[in-house]
Amino acid sequence: MRMKKISYPTVVTIGIFDGVHKGHQKILKRVLDEARKRCLKSVVVTFDPHPVRVLSPGAQIPLLMSLDHRVRLIKKMGVDYCIVKKFTKEFSKLSPEEFIRGLLVDRLNLKVLITGENFLFGFKEKGSSKLLKKLGRAHDFKYYGIPPLKMGGEYISSTRIRKLIEKGSLGLAKKLLTRPVTILGTVVKGKSLGRELGFPTANIDPHHESIPPAGVYSVDAVIGKKIYRGVLNISSHKIIEVHMLNFNRNIYGKDIEVIFKQKIRNEKKFKSLESLKRQISLDIHHI
Repeated sequence: MRMKKISYPTVVTIGIFDGVHKGHQKILKRVLDEARKRCLKSVVVTFDPHPVRVLSPGAQIPLLMSLDHRVRLIKKMGVDYCIVKKFTKEFSKLSPEEFIRGLLVDRLNLKVLITGENFLFGFKEKGSSKLLKKLGRAHDFKYYGIPPLKMGGEYISSTRIRKLIEKGSLGLAKKLLTRPVTILGTVVKGKSLGRELGFPTANIDPHHESIPPAGVYSVDAVIGKKIYRGVLNISSHKIIEVHMLNFNRNIYGKDIEVIFKQKIRNEKKFKSLESLKRQISLDIHHI
């Protein structure tokens, strides 16, 4: 897949940016600042699928968000171009020099490159920030490596945030992301038990894999431009369904984003449908 060619001089950053968290935002803001200061176009190059999934297919990396969601958040920050490069085994075999020259210098008219200072690239990750400084001198671009951010004595990273979400530490995850934890997915048909109980639910097929633990949560549900208060249940089998207040529309096949506000209770089993119905009524009082 050939990348877009840009004739206007650019400032570029490269990375996966899964979650577009506080550390990523620091890099992106520096890109935007340099672009304004030097009258350049700002460019973000990201990859899909995740390189680890191509190079180590058996490895389990639960992504924080889908590609579409990631690109949407990057563009929201105000960059001029967000380019998605398909990551393949063939692409992974490029030497660091080929990676920079072929991907950035020749096609993107690179004048300034900004990455995290621990950024590794090229075949077997042989490229480093030290090499980028050397390549900058050879190809006439400036390079800046941005130190990683810390919060609570630990570095902010996508891996750390994944672990926080999966163990239910949504408050700290929110701080590292600088926004609430969300699930973005498509509404699919379920068993319609909620409707039988008088509390119709939308079953959600998530577009990503990092999901909070089983339990009942107070959420805001976003459909199009409208926001509805709701109660969301995540089962131990990762079945996700949300009941929205004052909502009774057919939205099968539509995308929905649920924004986590707080956990109401853990998942539990009920002896009867009537006791489940009473509990749902109690849950709704928490939102």
